Amino acid sequence: MTPAGTGPARRPEPPAATTAGSLAARQAELVAALVAGGPPPPGFAPGPLAAARAALLRKRAGEVARHWPLLAAGLGPDWPAAFIEWADGRPTGGGLRDGWDLARALHARAALPALAAEELAVREAQFRYDGHRAPRHRRSPALGRAGGAIAVQFAGRVRLLRPTRP
Repeated sequence: MTPAGTGPARRPEPPAATTAGSLAARQAELVAALVAGGPPPPGFAPGPLAAARAALLRKRAGEVARHWPLLAAGLGPDWPAAFIEWADGRPTGGGLRDGWDLARALHARAALPALAAEELAVREAQFRYDGHRAPRHRRSPALGRAGGAIAVQFAGRVRLLRPTRP
């Protein structure tokens, strides 16, 4: 054993809870800046932070397009810009829910393409989704409408009804 005061000098360590708390708070600030439109946290350059945010929004657009292919196809080359405009400043709810919320927002503005209206009608007939909780399968018969599309769900099967065209 070495006598007191003869060993190497040690810095007192901060309590673990304080370190973990401040690290968690700093991480939360960074996440908010990247995905929820929060201000840049101290010590981060705005340019690279904006580039990372834009890359994450493009990645989210790709994930939503995998869950909602007709929505993305219906918007065509405007898809990435339309999604990024809608998603900027909103935290993600996952690809399925983000696409659902975007489709409903476009439907409310009468800007939902016909292909996407059919896709939304089918989802509305198949699932219950209140905009907050995760979608759940419907067990009882249901009707989904969006634009000119109507979908009927009965006994777990969904049929899309299309009007006849002259």
